[in-house]
Amino acid sequence: MQFWLGASFVETDQFIELAKVSERCGIHTLTLSDHIFYADFDSPYPYSRTGAPRWNAETHWPDVWVTIGAMAAVTSTLRFAPNVYVAPARDLFTVAKQVSTAAVISGDRVTFGVGVGWCKEEFVQTGQDFHTRGRRLDEMVPALRRLWAGGTVEHHGAHFEYGPLSISPVPARPVPFFVGGDSEPALRRAARLGDGWMGNRVYSEEQLDVVLADLRRYLKEYGRAEDALEIIAPLAVMPDAGTYRRFAEKGVTGTMAAPWWLATPEEKAEHGDSLALKVATIERFAEEVVSRM
Repeated sequence: MQFWLGASFVETDQFIELAKVSERCGIHTLTLSDHIFYADFDSPYPYSRTGAPRWNAETHWPDVWVTIGAMAAVTSTLRFAPNVYVAPARDLFTVAKQVSTAAVISGDRVTFGVGVGWCKEEFVQTGQDFHTRGRRLDEMVPALRRLWAGGTVEHHGAHFEYGPLSISPVPARPVPFFVGGDSEPALRRAARLGDGWMGNRVYSEEQLDVVLADLRRYLKEYGRAEDALEIIAPLAVMPDAGTYRRFAEKGVTGTMAAPWWLATPEEKAEHGDSLALKVATIERFAEEVVSRM
């Protein structure tokens, strides 16, 4: 079982220290989320009952790839992933260059977590078509893989047309694509194109069983039943090594957590909502859970 750190809503100046602590404590991958700006969105946020975002204008959303580059410079084994990067809100070559550079700088420690996004306003401001975002992501994945393979390549599709051309630098190894989201299109995209699937909410065992069954059915439908699809699932359980072993038997290869969300009253009283609290709870999580797996 891999342990991924979900570092959404973290203040920007805390990421460097969190990366160092995560590596020391046996965290496999540190994730951070992606938004371009804050506004009074007309687009409903799909993960709250009211449709309102769970953050405000002061919440930090540092650029994913700049932050990963900085964290890679102070670590050597920790992996990094956006959870998730709204790739179709950008043009193809901006995505290709950013991810490729981050992969090279980190020594191929980048997993590319992607999703279609929900915020139409971000697409409007970047000049990308919101309504074709799913179809463009479907075409973007193989186009990016060809670009990152190196050499002169070309692509002639419904949404992207390029070549012959090449980009440099390119990763020494393929960048894994993990698809985020639990809608039917997202699960189908993971089964058809992905190296892995990332959950975008906290799942009960019953909810996760439904997702796993859907993924297995779609993998079979696309002729990939024998492929090893990584499953990264945030779980609605108290951290416990035995519980995580049970989920591993179901096919879950990793879980995602932010240990400071489960801080004890004593820890909150001592540290408040600070970097010290995050460090203390990661260290406790490593001692009580990670070391026992």
